[in-house]
Amino acid sequence: MQITKASDAVGAIVEDIDVKSLSDGQFAEVRNAFQKHGALFFKNQNLTPEDHIAFAERWGNIDFNRFFKQREGYPAIAEVLKEPDQQLNIGGGWHTDHSYDEIPAMGSILYALEIPPSGGDTLFAGMAAAYEALDDDMKERIKDLKARHGNAHIFGEESEYRKAVGDRYTNADQAGQTAVHPIVLTHPESGAKGLYVNPGFTLEIVDMEPEESKALLQELYAHIMQDRFHHRHKWSEGDLAMWDNRATWHYALNDYQGHRRYLNRITIEGVALG
Repeated sequence: MQITKASDAVGAIVEDIDVKSLSDGQFAEVRNAFQKHGALFFKNQNLTPEDHIAFAERWGNIDFNRFFKQREGYPAIAEVLKEPDQQLNIGGGWHTDHSYDEIPAMGSILYALEIPPSGGDTLFAGMAAAYEALDDDMKERIKDLKARHGNAHIFGEESEYRKAVGDRYTNADQAGQTAVHPIVLTHPESGAKGLYVNPGFTLEIVDMEPEESKALLQELYAHIMQDRFHHRHKWSEGDLAMWDNRATWHYALNDYQGHRRYLNRITIEGVALG
């Protein structure tokens, strides 16, 4: 097994290993790499849905996604699908999955089944690296702040985005959750400090005037969107990617119009954030 940094800020590439046959020692090495790098990219995997589920269960309990369509016969697996005639894609903007939940999901494990001939890459951003690069004044300003996150504007019945995407999402009546989390998150496993706000689901900074909240969030977002904090993953069929929602953002690029892109995603339960 070979583990190589994908970028200085986020991610590692894992090669020469079959995730179906990881020994306990190898799995411990992989887990340590995950905590260190925030995202892992396993090359050349050949997984059945049962294999995908078995690997996910080594990480923790599965979080059954309530908004994505399930793969038929496999309720643990959510379909991430864009058909050739569809204009908008799923995840087409910077975001962090499940930050709107009181106990956000730990992360997701995404397996590539059909990839377009070009395009469809996914960008990842490292929140610990972005936090460390802030100046001391900003770190002091945000150290005790909290932000409110929500999902109705994406998954709710009146969401313009949901209407544009079409029937890729389900259970609009279950949208509307909000949750409050620290802007500076101490990672529950690694102990590293990182930023925990995102353009997709963060609504406002708690106890701050709306214009000031908006300006501060935009300043943080502009900082995180610098290329130095990113890794761009170019998918191949058989790739298995997993990321830590507490340590990363991601963004599925929508630059493959007229082609099908199909991946299967399993999400892992997390723990309460302090």
